Amino acid sequence: MISTVKQSAVTLNGSDFNRSKFQTLTSLRRFSPLPPLPAMNPRQNSGVSLSKPIYVSSVEKFGTLRRSKGHDQEKSCLVKCKAYEADRAESIDGPESKTEVARRVKIGVYFATWWFLNVIFNIYNKKVLNAFPFPWLTSTLSLAAGSLIMLISWAVRIAETPKTDLEFWKTLFPVAVAHTIGHVAATVSMSKVAVSFTHIIKSGEPAFSVLVSRFLLGESFPLAVYLSLIPIIGGCGLSALTELNFNWIGFSGAMISNVAFVFRNIFSKKGMKGKSVSGMNYYACLSMLSLLILTPFAIAVEGPQMWALGFEKAVSQIGPQIVWWMAAQSVFYHLYNQVSYMSLDEISPLTFSIGNTMKRISVIVSSIIIFRTPVQPVNALGAAIAILGTFLYSQAKQ
Repeated sequence: MISTVKQSAVTLNGSDFNRSKFQTLTSLRRFSPLPPLPAMNPRQNSGVSLSKPIYVSSVEKFGTLRRSKGHDQEKSCLVKCKAYEADRAESIDGPESKTEVARRVKIGVYFATWWFLNVIFNIYNKKVLNAFPFPWLTSTLSLAAGSLIMLISWAVRIAETPKTDLEFWKTLFPVAVAHTIGHVAATVSMSKVAVSFTHIIKSGEPAFSVLVSRFLLGESFPLAVYLSLIPIIGGCGLSALTELNFNWIGFSGAMISNVAFVFRNIFSKKGMKGKSVSGMNYYACLSMLSLLILTPFAIAVEGPQMWALGFEKAVSQIGPQIVWWMAAQSVFYHLYNQVSYMSLDEISPLTFSIGNTMKRISVIVSSIIIFRTPVQPVNALGAAIAILGTFLYSQAKQ
């Protein structure tokens, strides 16, 4: 009866094998390591390299051979052994390789979803701000939608409820303050200038990260990191000088957002040490605390009366679909941030930085196409230089 025995990989020298005698291995009666194989003459024609180790990937027992010995017959097993050279692409088809393939597919799905959701958010966010120019309320709705989504997810047990304590919320508070400032500043920027211009300026965030870490935290970096800041600063400056619809409020909002998000990242690293909260739940808690911080300021800066008048005007110009736009931008804001934090759980900071760079490229290109933003060649060159500098920074930082 045919049977198959899977054996762990064994390293053997190529000189121990010959194609003509490869299938005449000795009997394999127990699940034990393969016995030593007789050395063959290296001068014989061999199908296996003599200078490379080979690995036995599987052993198959597929029958018996009867041999006459006088009046008696002796039975012995026929064994077929499969092997591959160490430097070949072929490898053992085991659970580890399948797990790695599944992990890469998962990360690829995360990245594609992250970029897609971010592009959709920026489109709807700009549509809302063009018709309803109240960035403080728009930012508040984004955080409120995310908080509501996660509360429902915890209530119906779609997501696991995080186990937090008072110390967790204390360490999260400075992160939430920085996140709130950065979120509102970016929204204010997009209400005044084109989406592409905001993201070009926001691509200069690594420069602020290095400066803050160097002068406030005393960290030092390799020379390559400092050199990578030259194209980032130069590209952002070139784009700002050649932007057709330049606005100081929009420019300042993007710059403030850069600084705030740098501090958010620094506080996050310090606050999350030793914590067992997943990336998805961490961002959910961050959104809820940011919502509590932002709401009173939004009421004080803009107020319900201004919102009511602005909403009536938007409905008269756009129609009831303005409600759908506001809901869509709020939901997609939470979803793209949630997926980005879930991605960070699966990948290294370097891969995340590269993914963040590619995200900005997709947003800039898509917004230029959809909103038909006029772009001069010099402006496009500045954006390309800034994005390239961001990529070089992510490489040099590691």
